[in-house]
Amino acid sequence: MSLRRVVVTGMGAVSPNGIGRETYWQATRDGVSGTGPITLFDASKLTCRVAAEVKGFDFDRYISKKDKDRVQRAVPMAFFAAEEAAQDAGFNFEDLTGTERENIGVVLGTGAGGIEFAERQYKQYYDKGDHAAAYRRVSPYSIVASFVGMLSSEVNMAFRLHGMSHVVSTGCTSSTDAIGYAWNAIRLGQIDTIVSGGVEACITFGLMTAFCRMGTVTTKHNDDPERASRPFNADRDGFVLGEGAWILILEELEHARRRGAPIYGEIAGYASTCDAYHRVQIAPTGNDAARAMRMAVAGAGLTMDEIDYLNLHGTATRINDRTESSAVRMAFGDRATKIPASSTKSMVGHPQGASGAAGVVATLMAMKHSYAPPTINLETADPECDLDYVANVGREVRIDAALCNCIAFGSKNSALVFKRFEA
Repeated sequence: MSLRRVVVTGMGAVSPNGIGRETYWQATRDGVSGTGPITLFDASKLTCRVAAEVKGFDFDRYISKKDKDRVQRAVPMAFFAAEEAAQDAGFNFEDLTGTERENIGVVLGTGAGGIEFAERQYKQYYDKGDHAAAYRRVSPYSIVASFVGMLSSEVNMAFRLHGMSHVVSTGCTSSTDAIGYAWNAIRLGQIDTIVSGGVEACITFGLMTAFCRMGTVTTKHNDDPERASRPFNADRDGFVLGEGAWILILEELEHARRRGAPIYGEIAGYASTCDAYHRVQIAPTGNDAARAMRMAVAGAGLTMDEIDYLNLHGTATRINDRTESSAVRMAFGDRATKIPASSTKSMVGHPQGASGAAGVVATLMAMKHSYAPPTINLETADPECDLDYVANVGREVRIDAALCNCIAFGSKNSALVFKRFEA
């Protein structure tokens, strides 16, 4: 069987550093940080009091007052990003025929899923006071709104899309894996179009408390939040928790051509491996992360010498940054230090399961504009982090092929390769 080609025809974004695809790209291109003091809850007693929250987004426009107690915070962000991506791709969901609706699926990645909604409901259970009143305040939608798997269904229902409705939840690699999963479904001929990417709204008191206990979030920059996310910098001390939605329209090439759709690039390769090492650490050798990169590039029919840009996981945790840098050196050999590479998380924080999609959207925009965005707050690089991280200021560079790398708790590694589309 001949495998079909898959292209990206539309993108949408709700990001801590900008609402909308173009605003997100301009902010990322210019090195604008989305980190600030936490406002979603009282963080005054926590060791980390900063996060990359989505700001200036009109949640009420995308969710009714009635539905506020029925859906998680991530849902309105997913609606906006999916609608923007569809419009960008030239789809009007309102005008689709029944057959067309059956041929559009939704495959999203998320890590924490409905944890924000679940925490709201549990607070009712455990608050002191009138238990009968607390019972009445608990939403009857608590179960479905807290499920990880409900996110895709919300998008399907909102736009009446009757194709597959799946959620991939593999930790921080969730949206990278979701895009890879969707890519395979299209190229195998199961469906022509998929709304894919990542959505996350995990900045909650409970989750932040747990990350503080783990010692994985930054604590040094509570009074200077824009400098808090510092991937590969010598004094980095942990990641900044983030949130947002980054959605893409994936389409079979000939289907896109018949519609005259714009094409950002072709998904050419995907691979995933596991270190099988530790619950919250990647193996310090980086062997399996390097193997995922090599497999993705080989699957794209390219050589390692043909990759022009790397979008790195770059969380700003000490072990992760060093190990990822080592893995890149193993995968690319002598070229490793010569390839422009960026950490999008330096600007948008770490939106957990949506982080891969955030990097993919930035990468495809970088390919379109021939411009590598920077890694900000990189003042003095860790001696063990010696790649070309495009420090602080972006750079003009033609990108014909790019690799997006992602690493997750549970020792997971995933990589996607994109190629410039030539008509």
